[in-house]
Amino acid sequence: MSRKSFVVAALLLSCFSMVISAQEKKPTVTKLVAIRAGHLIDGKSDKPLENALIVIEDDKIVSVAAGGAAPAGVELIDLSKSTVLPGFIDLHTHVLLNGDITAEDYDKQLLKDSIPYRAILGARNARIALENGFTTIRDLETEGAMYADVDVKKAINNGEVPGPRMQVVTRAMTPTGMYPLLGYSWELKLPTGVQYVDGVDGARKAVREQIMYGADWIKYYSDRGYHFDADGVLRSMVNFTDEEAKAIVDETHRLGKKVAAHCIGSDGIAAALRAGVDTVEHGDGLTEPLMDEMVKKGTVWVPTVMVGAYVAPGRGGNWTKMVELEKIAFQKALKRHVKIAFGTDAGGSDWKELNEAREFQYYADYGMPPMEAIQTGTSLAAEALGWSEEVGTIEPGKWADIVAVSGDPLKDIKELQHVKFVMKGGVVYKNEAVGK
Repeated sequence: MSRKSFVVAALLLSCFSMVISAQEKKPTVTKLVAIRAGHLIDGKSDKPLENALIVIEDDKIVSVAAGGAAPAGVELIDLSKSTVLPGFIDLHTHVLLNGDITAEDYDKQLLKDSIPYRAILGARNARIALENGFTTIRDLETEGAMYADVDVKKAINNGEVPGPRMQVVTRAMTPTGMYPLLGYSWELKLPTGVQYVDGVDGARKAVREQIMYGADWIKYYSDRGYHFDADGVLRSMVNFTDEEAKAIVDETHRLGKKVAAHCIGSDGIAAALRAGVDTVEHGDGLTEPLMDEMVKKGTVWVPTVMVGAYVAPGRGGNWTKMVELEKIAFQKALKRHVKIAFGTDAGGSDWKELNEAREFQYYADYGMPPMEAIQTGTSLAAEALGWSEEVGTIEPGKWADIVAVSGDPLKDIKELQHVKFVMKGGVVYKNEAVGK
């Protein structure tokens, strides 16, 4: 290279370095938004805060105060005629499932709908949840769609599709032959709604496998075959041996995750508590001694009242009686201070037909004060997820997950089924001019 060429190259390199340096030093532009809330239910306080101002920087809340003017130059969202709340949290959904009243409903989805098609519907269902005010969900198994919940979660996190924040369990577990699809010719190799798991070693391996593929939680089916004894206690057939169930829980906890157990009858609930699960799902057959055991262990109950009431007329049999039994159990659990957190089993019900927020109404109808009912789907649900530092309340440092309704849900909790404004992480996904 000639001296002249060398000098030119050096000058070009120097200019390029200066441009790169200038880009690196370019100040980051932050987005500031303020929300004027007429009434603020923050998810933790006993009473609403009137005329509150919430200031948001990018995706986080930086301040919450009564009164005061919005900082100069900040975008103001006027919700002064509305009730503002934290984004709702549903601890029991199935975005890959679209109605499950009859066996035929279930079989069709596993036999006639491909997993890619079900994943597309799952993304649609996630958006429905978000537009109904649910900014966070725990999706409790894919029902035969393998690990597609991880893909839906990934697409949401990457901004490809709108939806709630998700924690997922991938495939639930039962021993061989104890979950559909069942009853077909043995000559046919058919899909199953869960992962079949047998033996202590098989249980530990299944936990490791599911976490490797992206599971945030592990779920297993503790029981099946629900029936009433003469004394009115709801009994059930326990699926796993105590050793197998304990292996699932121990391995999951060892790997830093939590366990949810489907258990409806008293026998299945007792077995799940012996194993040390973190959440009891459904729990229709809870007895007072089992409630006391849950309080002692700090186990969270996710009742999913809504779906039981939804499917009971179509399934018949004991299901209507089970709905009534769960109402009694719920009222007893309130008096015994069982930890109750919000979950719907959406997907077992039709996503387009039934709003998840209907669950709040059941809790209030069963005797829970409206403010406490709201907290089951905000701060208490966040605690169950291990996300208390991130979501569940409206306070500085939390993600800006915020919803609003026109009326006062403390006077009429059905208002929560008519969300007009949804913000997730500082981004507005729905605004039907609530404040105007």
